[in-house]
Amino acid sequence: MAPPMVQEIEPKSVLTRVQADRYGFRWTINPYRGCQHACVYCFARNTHTYLGMNAGNDFNNRIVVKQRAAAVLRRKLQRPGWRRELIMLGTAVDPWQPVEAKHRITCSLLRVLRDFANPIGALTKSVLVTRDADYLSELAQVGSVHVNFTVGTLDERVWKLAEPGTPHPRRLGALTTLVRAGVPAGVMLAPLMPGLNDSRASIEAVVRAAAEHGARSVTPVVLNLRPGSKDWFMGWLPEAFPHLVESYARLYQGSGAYVPPAYEADVRRRVEDALARWGFDVTPVDAGPPRGQLALAL
Repeated sequence: MAPPMVQEIEPKSVLTRVQADRYGFRWTINPYRGCQHACVYCFARNTHTYLGMNAGNDFNNRIVVKQRAAAVLRRKLQRPGWRRELIMLGTAVDPWQPVEAKHRITCSLLRVLRDFANPIGALTKSVLVTRDADYLSELAQVGSVHVNFTVGTLDERVWKLAEPGTPHPRRLGALTTLVRAGVPAGVMLAPLMPGLNDSRASIEAVVRAAAEHGARSVTPVVLNLRPGSKDWFMGWLPEAFPHLVESYARLYQGSGAYVPPAYEADVRRRVEDALARWGFDVTPVDAGPPRGQLALAL
């Protein structure tokens, strides 16, 4: 992997407020903008256009690093009005993407969150998270912590083409490391992409691996394609899987970001069947999280 172009900034704020009734939480932190994992489906791609960069290669290779983010967060959590609300890490880009190994922004944020015993949730595809197992474990002892590892498939061809910058799906070994350290962890089965990893066999393989690695939960997420990410994904699809172009055009008609509800319900039932076989709690199809929350998982 070629080294990214890094732009360091000092943010005035690191907490982003979102609609609690839509997402199930009110606060998020993304230590970086842009993501070296280069997932072709990433919903956050369009955010790079707000910086005057493009949603394609710039998003993959031009990374904005929020220096001194921990100091900004500490000032926020020290305020008398802060109520120790849940904060989600990595809702747009991976907080443990490769650039974190050098800049350690996420690590510094975890120390602050631990000091204030502030509840957190985190999403990642990175084995680098195990470096911070001690901080997460300490936080789990004084507050609430849950880490979700995003794994959509164990198929090496789909993984290599769709997530070229991520660790191998064997990254679930990192989940086991966290669980043994006392950190509650689960799997985000995401994204489930029509014709690529939505079959019963593919779903079963991930759910089985999740169970074998000690995951507490498995949450399915069906692919959504927002502006920016849709253009990039639809440009990639003819080169990677040309036989699926017509079916995707039907499923994601026009400017539509979501698949038809009937398709999504069918996929969720496949997941429910696998969850039941491997001993996980099953959330009924009609009681799943709102689509806005699902989008954040990508």
